[in-house]
Amino acid sequence: MAAGRIVVRPPRAATYVARETTIMGNTCLYGATGGTLYAAGTAGERFAVRNSGAIAVVEGVGDHCCEYMTGGVVCVLGRTGVNFGAGFTGGFAYVLDLDRDFVDRYNHELIDISRIHSEAMQTHQLHLTGLLEQHVAETGSAWGAEILNDFRSFAGKFWLVKTQGRFHRLADRKPAPRGVEDLT
Repeated sequence: MAAGRIVVRPPRAATYVARETTIMGNTCLYGATGGTLYAAGTAGERFAVRNSGAIAVVEGVGDHCCEYMTGGVVCVLGRTGVNFGAGFTGGFAYVLDLDRDFVDRYNHELIDISRIHSEAMQTHQLHLTGLLEQHVAETGSAWGAEILNDFRSFAGKFWLVKTQGRFHRLADRKPAPRGVEDLT
């Protein structure tokens, strides 16, 4: 993906819970350089590998999400698989951690995680709510709407994933996606 918008949502008559259902297969957004993707459901393994500029919101992912990511933004509104962010050197991600086990699921080698509930993270909170609003508008996601309606309760359960301090210079070599410049 280099530009444009992809929206994936279940059929209106679906009787399953979208956020608990895989709606996209493995390797979606592999090598993406731009554009946006919104999915009311979960993605398979290796989601957004080598992403260098796309912005995506999904409701869960399999193993190896954001592997070798160098730019862009990924927002995961649910559980991740293991090895999240291996080789991650740029961009950032938001991960909703309801089970409080993301700390055991991400690759600690190149990234740091921090909660976004403090006043110092207000810019990220605003960015995240903007992503959620767009996700709900595009997909009609009931889960996204629930998070937005009670964002104050959910905010402290989100992790911000960024490169470790020593890798920020690497990430700064590439321009950030439009609208993300002040957040990286």
